[in-house]
Amino acid sequence: MRDVLYLEQREQAEALLKPQRIEVLRQLAEPRTCTEIATRLGQTPQRVYYHVKQLVAAGLAEQVAERRVRGISEGIYQAVARSYWLSPRLVGRIGGARRAQDELSLGYLLDLMEEVQADIAALDRTAPELPSIGVSGEIRVPAERRQEFLHDLQSTLQDLFTRYGGAEGDAFKLAVACYPKDENHE
Repeated sequence: MRDVLYLEQREQAEALLKPQRIEVLRQLAEPRTCTEIATRLGQTPQRVYYHVKQLVAAGLAEQVAERRVRGISEGIYQAVARSYWLSPRLVGRIGGARRAQDELSLGYLLDLMEEVQADIAALDRTAPELPSIGVSGEIRVPAERRQEFLHDLQSTLQDLFTRYGGAEGDAFKLAVACYPKDENHE
């Protein structure tokens, strides 16, 4: 089972639009038959089987085994990933046009986060080593020092790009996001 499946196909996203199907997919975190899922969800096996078949067709679940029960073959299914990321490209942006690449705009930040999400989803999780780092923190800057802070941040990053920006060695992508924190949102 993969950690993450990055959904870029509309059919995959559509398969998840039904809340009942999401509940079936949650049950498939462990290998289960449709009868077992039906019992857990209080549904009929036929209804669960329909949803499982839709999830399999969309590539979100797969049959991992089969067993015979009273002369009938019964499939055992499992989700293909622990979590599913929906590509922002599937939803699109209102207005259709890509936002201006102004580094100080929230539109640029959204484009950057979309790019980071796609890059991470494309990593080979079976690789023996994936050197990476994630850092998050909160900085409080008085309004009168905001420009100074942004300048210092840009200078620090530019120094890193200059020191490590050669043509040799392993390539790493560095993305830094700085945005106002919503004090009411935890």
